[in-house]
Amino acid sequence: MKIALLGYGKMGQVIERIALERGHEIVLKKEEHNTFEGLSSADVAIDFSVPTAAVSNISSCFDAHVPVISGTTGWLEHYDEMVAYCHKKNGAFISSSNFSLGVNIFFELNEYLAKIMSKFESYNVSMEEIHHTQKLDAPSGTAISLAKGVIENSSYNTWTLEKPETDHPSDSELAKQIYIEAKRIGTVPGTHTVTYNSAVDAIEIKHTAHNREGFALGAVIAAEWIVGKQGVFNMKDVLELK
Repeated sequence: MKIALLGYGKMGQVIERIALERGHEIVLKKEEHNTFEGLSSADVAIDFSVPTAAVSNISSCFDAHVPVISGTTGWLEHYDEMVAYCHKKNGAFISSSNFSLGVNIFFELNEYLAKIMSKFESYNVSMEEIHHTQKLDAPSGTAISLAKGVIENSSYNTWTLEKPETDHPSDSELAKQIYIEAKRIGTVPGTHTVTYNSAVDAIEIKHTAHNREGFALGAVIAAEWIVGKQGVFNMKDVLELK
């Protein structure tokens, strides 16, 4: 399989190594100032760039009729626009806040737990995410996905970075907000914790990434899966979690 790498930072370099180990070929390594030359010869593109480049990268893939996997976060206000453009161009597209196989299992666990906990109003949910100091967006895309998983399966309706004054806010609107604490520490690749806290106990689920390998492997597996397909998909489709 011929792969175009759109973004050649630390993640792009790990993806390159794993792709080569799995027998694939890299036909383009696009950084900030070089062109898309070689994109049209690719079987698939993997975008791990920066928020300001994501829309241009993804659109260029659709124009070149190349399926695209995007792991870039911080640009999702344009997601519906990219979905519409994908359909217009009969393209293929997967965007995920996290391609790690373990994290996507964690997403499923989070949704299942949220369904159970929605029956117990004495528990208040909050989240913590920890990443390296070079991460540009906060909260992480993964934390936002976790919050959405809770919102879709409970009475919560939004998330916030503003810490409530109490662990059990009495105001009905505040009680419907999921507090996310975003920390930037050293070289931490990614730790996410979801906690349900009550006056008598707490229930916690946690995912800890030991390195970038899991993110990169998941992206390559998604790229292998999407070749030959048309439409907009997600990691539930790739991992058959639906």
